[in-house]
Parts: sequence; structure tokens; C-alpha cells
Amino acid sequence: MDIAPSPIPSRTQYVLEAVKHAILTGRLRPGQALVEAELAAQFGVSKTPVREALKTLAGRGLVVMSEYKGATVRTVDTAMAHSVYDVRLLLEPEALRRTVTAGAALETAGAALERSDAAADPAGRSLANRDFHRALYLPCGNPLLTRMLDELRDQAALVSAIAWQAVPSWEREAREHREILARALDGDADGAASALHDHIASFVQRAFPDGERHPTAPVADRE
Repeated sequence: MDIAPSPIPSRTQYVLEAVKHAILTGRLRPGQALVEAELAAQFGVSKTPVREALKTLAGRGLVVMSEYKGATVRTVDTAMAHSVYDVRLLLEPEALRRTVTAGAALETAGAALERSDAAADPAGRSLANRDFHRALYLPCGNPLLTRMLDELRDQAALVSAIAWQAVPSWEREAREHREILARALDGDADGAASALHDHIASFVQRAFPDGERHPTAPVADRE
């Protein structure tokens, strides 16, 4: 039986994924300029796929496009962090409740926790953390709800990346993740949803207290 080869990503997609990964793992920092010519030379492409990739990332909330300043990595402040996490609080616990009620398998979530524990650097832990949360809501049974949460993932990861640089809290969050998963595996839909709600709410409040600007955020967002 012939196996179809994996599709080769377009130049735009290649640049998009590389720049996104650099932003979400902290190699490209908030406010940093994204110069088309420099990125094109770095990736060995023309400026056109770079420009298209940056436009897409702007639509996802990771990049800010300015007529005068060009493209920059989006900065994060308290208002932005609370806006993103407020929507997560409204949607993600309910999605998990539905996942548990449906009796969906959660092996993928467990595997993500193991990868996080074994990660050698913050980038690996960050990616595993994203995978863990998605594994909880992906089987919720509502494609629209899943899509809405997927659209929040990049902005939530940007908030987390900035917060972790100033307030490392991996061990606490790992414990909370294990508690959430344990309740879900026990079939406790309400308990798992409640634990997830508390986990999300405590993280953003701890990292971005109301009324205070995060110490790594610039004085003004470049939007």
C-alpha cells in the first residue's frame, strides 16, 4: 500500500510557524521589531511570504502592524492578559466539563504532562502546557467551542511566556495540572471544571494583578 508523502509547507507557512515559535518561546521578545528583509534573509525566502506570515500573525494577536513602525512582536500588559484569560475562564472549564461528561479518552493530556515533566527548557514546557490544555477541551463535542479556544491559544501562550519570565511557577502549575487530570479521569466533571477554573484564574491574577502593569511590559502597548 502506497503512503502519500506529507505535504511540503508553503514558504509563508514555514515562516509563520518559525516566527510564531520564536515569539511563544521568548526568543523574539515583546516590542521587538520584525524586519521583513532580515527575516527573508534568515529563512532564505523573498519578502512576500514574510509579509504574508506577519499579516496572519497580526490577525492572531501575536504581532502588531504599524504603517510607520512596521511589524513588532505584541507587547503584553495587564489589560490584555485579563481580557484573554477572561474569555478562557468563560469557555475552557465548560469545554472540559463536556469532555468529562462524554467520557472522552484523555491519554493525550497525560502524555503532555509527561513531556512537560521531562522538558529540558522553558520552551519545551511551554509547548507541552499548550498541548495539555488543548487535550482537555478538544474532545468536548462542540466544534465551534473548540475553534474559539484554538483561536485564543496563541495569545494565551504569549501571556504565559511573558509571565513565566518574571514569575516562574512551573512546579505549582504542574501540580494543578495533575489535580485537574485526576478529577477528569475519575469522571468528576464539575470538580475538574472547577479545578481548571481556579488554575486559570489564579495564574493570571498572580502574574498580572489587577491595576498593576507587568514588570516586563513596556510603558505603552504599541497597538
